Formats: sequence, structure tokens, C-alpha cells
Amino acid sequence: MGMQTGENEQGLRKILDMTRLMGVGVLGLHFYYYCYATFKDWGLVWDLTDSVLRNISGTGLFLDFHASKLIALAMLGISLLGIKGRKSENLSSKTAFVYGVLGLGIYFGSYAIMSWQAPLEWVSTAYMSLTSVGFLCILSGGTKLSRIIHDKLSSDIFNTENETFPQEERLIENEFSVNLPAKYNLKGRLRNSWINIINPFRGLMVLGTPGSGKSYFVIRHVITQHIKKGFSMFVYDFKFDDLSSIVYNTWLKNKASYKVVPELYVINFDDLTRSHRCNPLAPETMLDITDAAESARTILMGLNREWIKKQGDFFVESPINFLTAIIWFLSKYNDGEFCTLPHVIELMQADYDELFTVLRTEKDIDVLINPFVNAYLNDVMEQLEGQIASAKISMARLSSAQLYYVLSGNDFTLDINNPKEPKLVCMGNNPQKIQIYGAVLSLYVNRLVKLVNQKGKLKSSLIFDEFPTIYLNGMDSLIATARSNKVATTLGIQDLSQLRKDYGRELADVIMGIVGNIVSGQVTGDSAKQLSDRIGKIMQDRQSLSINSADTSISKSKQLESAVPPSTISSLSSGGFVGMVADNPDCKMTLKAFHSEIINDHNALKKEQDNYVPIPEIRKISSTIVQRNYLQIKQDVQDIILSEMSRLLNDPGQRHLVIRKG
Repeated sequence: MGMQTGENEQGLRKILDMTRLMGVGVLGLHFYYYCYATFKDWGLVWDLTDSVLRNISGTGLFLDFHASKLIALAMLGISLLGIKGRKSENLSSKTAFVYGVLGLGIYFGSYAIMSWQAPLEWVSTAYMSLTSVGFLCILSGGTKLSRIIHDKLSSDIFNTENETFPQEERLIENEFSVNLPAKYNLKGRLRNSWINIINPFRGLMVLGTPGSGKSYFVIRHVITQHIKKGFSMFVYDFKFDDLSSIVYNTWLKNKASYKVVPELYVINFDDLTRSHRCNPLAPETMLDITDAAESARTILMGLNREWIKKQGDFFVESPINFLTAIIWFLSKYNDGEFCTLPHVIELMQADYDELFTVLRTEKDIDVLINPFVNAYLNDVMEQLEGQIASAKISMARLSSAQLYYVLSGNDFTLDINNPKEPKLVCMGNNPQKIQIYGAVLSLYVNRLVKLVNQKGKLKSSLIFDEFPTIYLNGMDSLIATARSNKVATTLGIQDLSQLRKDYGRELADVIMGIVGNIVSGQVTGDSAKQLSDRIGKIMQDRQSLSINSADTSISKSKQLESAVPPSTISSLSSGGFVGMVADNPDCKMTLKAFHSEIINDHNALKKEQDNYVPIPEIRKISSTIVQRNYLQIKQDVQDIILSEMSRLLNDPGQRHLVIRKG
């Protein structure tokens, strides 16, 4: 097509104007012919016009009353075809059509006036006026039609339709997968999809502010589907017994799916009749002093969360060394008969003379306690108190008969994925007592992770609801290395900022970075930004409209924009989730990202929950038994000190180890 030059435009406009004028001329002749008598009365007739009119009527133009009107109308129509009015956004085709139809009605309806019983002059004047009004209305309607913008801009204010993208609609299942049915929107149409977490060993993080549905829509399905698939399991139940009752009832129904039926164990410190007892420092699991050091670090970090950011500091590492020495001493003493956390707490509180004397008998820890003994002997008491008191004060917070009771028994060991005796273990916290329980539970979890993350064991699933409320040292290496040992880790977190507050910025970012599967409900701020970046960008349509006096141009383009912008993630409803799943080399998925609503059969779940059997009483227990156990532990520690002191004093070769100061 050639370019439209100014000359072409002008030429066209002249032709159109000419056509319109001819239309007006034909209408004028129509009036002159049919209202001739009136024109004659007004003295507006000449011989010249009469002879012209005679010639024209010879062509047959006036054979029919409406023929000339139709020709005038046709010429007007032709002239309107090429018209270009100044575009306006507010005009609608409705207005133009009203004008056009009204105009046509008046234009042809005026014929009725001809049959009026009135003076001829009046009839002619009325007829000509009405017909002209009709003609002008049609002209006006046509002009308006040319000013309408036919291609309106999209009215999707929030750009929701543009942000939709295809998602995985196949159900991809394997012996480890967690599959969540969902619904998503694609260009305004609801479609069914699946969130297929086919490799849970690459870590699953479930994000979402309180109430966004983390447990209800995601974590509960991880529990039920993994138990049905024969996983051994550990569940950290922040609000005991929300998740534990799901574990218990699913276990009752699915014992048949296991080769060896697992035992279910529950630990909680509030209701001792419904709690098993377990010693996280069981000497047979303490293979060398690094295990003791790891345990000491975990428990002190759990009690003093601000220390996590100060690791390596003198006043943080000293109490850890001190506690390590005590744990390792008890694991060696008498074949570890007294190696429990309650005995550790009680032994710490002993007098320095006796404590250091007893600890010096164990050669392995000489190097650990040497600085403390020297500080004590050289009277550097302020430094010594600074190093040891922080550990003593922290640990003293754990001194309660209930905690001692649970921590000093051994109903089960923490190797949950032992093929000979698999286990399902639930540990309950209490939001009112996070600080104290959290530290003890952190110790359990730390020991458990060490035992689980070994070759040749059963597949296992570790589920942490409200993960930042416990301290797990080396969480990043667990996710990174446990894949080959078939350990699936699920972390429930409210927000990235919460993880940073409790774990320090660096570790929080590492955990966020290495988790393969992310399912996130509503989150805000930095978490939403990171997620949006992770999901990436998609091609989206863009339109722009520019209007000037002569012309309108609409330009359409495609642009890479965020598939799920942070604002969308911040405004997700409960049950709405976005995220990414990881795939396997043997089962590749191109559509990894999702932005959908997980479908829960609320009625079925409610019915199921109403039929849940409560976790049964494990043992009858009275406060006397608990109290007796508490006093027995204190007595054990006294006995250890007395027997060791008398042994040393009676052995001339070791008498020099006894510290007597004071």
C-alpha cells in the first residue's frame, strides 16, 4: 500500500465534499419539484430553473416520490464513508445509532405531512423543515460513528487476566510424591491443575502469614500422603496436638501400607499421661565428643536465641565448651548411666571445687575445662562467672520436675527410620512456653536429624510447623545432603523476616535459597519480592492509546513482566498459593510454577476430623512419681560427686587432682 500523502487526503476530501453537496442539491430539486406551487407563491421560480427541472424529470428522477430522497441519502452515505472525525473516548455507537435511526424516521416519515388538510404553504414549509432536520440528524449520526474509538483499552484494572499462565494439569505421582489438587485461572477460564511435589527430598518450604492455610491446605496432606506411602515420620507440632492427632488417626488407618508396622511416640511436657519419655543424650548415640559439642551448642542457642548471631564470640563459645565437658563426662562416667539432660543441669550447679575436681578425672575433656580451672585457681572470678554463669543461668530455666521426667526415661530411641523398628514421632510445643520447651525440643530434633541422616535407612519425612521456634544447627546441610538418604524435610514458616530474626540473615537466606519446592500463601515485603523473582516473568500484552485532533492510534505490544507480582502475593486469599516445584532427572516438568487455589474437600475433612480418636493415655502417672524422679536425679548427682571425691582422696596417685580453695 502506498503512503497516504497530504495531496491524496485533500483530493479525497474534495470528492467527498462534492458528493455531499450533490446530495444536498438532489434534495433541493426534490423540494422544488414536489413543493413547486409554494415556490411559485413565494416568487422563487424562473424560466431557467423550470427548463432544468423539465429536463431532469425526463430522466425519471421524479417518477416515484421517494426515488430522489433515496438518491440524496445514498450520496450522503457515500460522503460519510471516508469521513474522519476527531476521535473521542466518551462517544458510544449507541448515541450514533440513535441519531441515525431518528434521522431516518424523520426523513422518510415527513411524507405523512403531505396529506394534511391545511394551507399549501404551511404543508410545504413543514415538510421541507422536517425532511431537512432528518437529513441533518443522519449526517450527525454518521459523523459521530466515525469519531468512535472501536478498539477500547482493556478494562481489566488489576491485570489479572494478563498474569495468568499455563500450569501443570497432569497428576504426576511416585512413591514419594505429595500431590495437591488445585484450580487456576487461564485467560479468564477456571481450569483444574495439580501441584506435584514429586521430589520432597529437595526440601519443601511452606510460607504464609497466620491464617493463610499452611497446615490446613498443605502440611496435613504431606502428613497423610507420606504415612499412606509408608514413610517413617517426625512431626514438630507447635500447637500440640493439632498435627499429632492427624498423624495418630492416619497411622491407625494405614498400618497395612508398612512392611514393618511403625510405633507411634508422642512427647509433650504439658500432659505427662500422654507423653512418652526419651533421653536425647542417650550414651549409645553419643559416638564422640563432637556429638556432645553439637548438643551443647543446640541447647544453649535454643535458650539464648540472640547468641545465634554471635557464634565464635568468646562469651558464647566458653559456656558451650563448659557444657560440652559436662555432657561428655557423664557419657563416659559409669558407661553413661547418668547421661541425661537433667543430670547435666544438676551437675552444672555444683560448687566449683567439687565440679572441677570431678571433671578433671576425665582425660578427654581436660583441654576443654583447663581455661576454667586456671581462671578459678588464679582468682580471675569475674571472667569465670561471665563464662560459666550464662550457661548455668540459662540451663537452670530448664529445671522442672515435668521436664526432668520426660528427659530422663528411654521409652524409645530417636532413629525413626531404622528399618527394623520404624517410628512415627510427634513432639509438641506450647506457644505459651516457647522459650523453654523450644530449647529442649531443639536438642531432640538435632540428635534425631543426626541419626536419621544416614545411609541404608527407610525413607523418612521430617515436618516442622513454625520452624523458627526451634533452633536446628546445620539445617542447610540437612536439606543439601539428606536427599541421597531419602529424608524429606518440610518447613512451615510465616515469613522470611521471621526466619531472619531467629536464625540470622545469612543462614535464613541460605535455607530459603536451597529449598527446591516452595508453596506460599499470603506473604508480604521481602518474602513476596523474592518469590515473585523466583517464579519469574511471562510475556504479557500491553496496549497504549493516543488520541489527537486528526487521528487515533492504538499500539499493542508484548512485554516480559512478573508472572505473579509481589502485590498479588500480598493479597492472596486463604487457600490461594503460589510457588515452584522441583522435578527429577527421570521425570522432567516444564511447568513448575503455579498460582492456584488448593482444593480441600471441607465437608469430608470436617467429618473426618469429627471422627478423630484422641491420642490415648500412655501411662497413669501421679505428681508423686514425677517429684520422686526429680529428687532422685538431684541425689544421683550428689552421689557421683561424693563417690568421685572419696575415690580421689583415697588414691595417693590422684589426690593432686582435688581442688581445695576457700
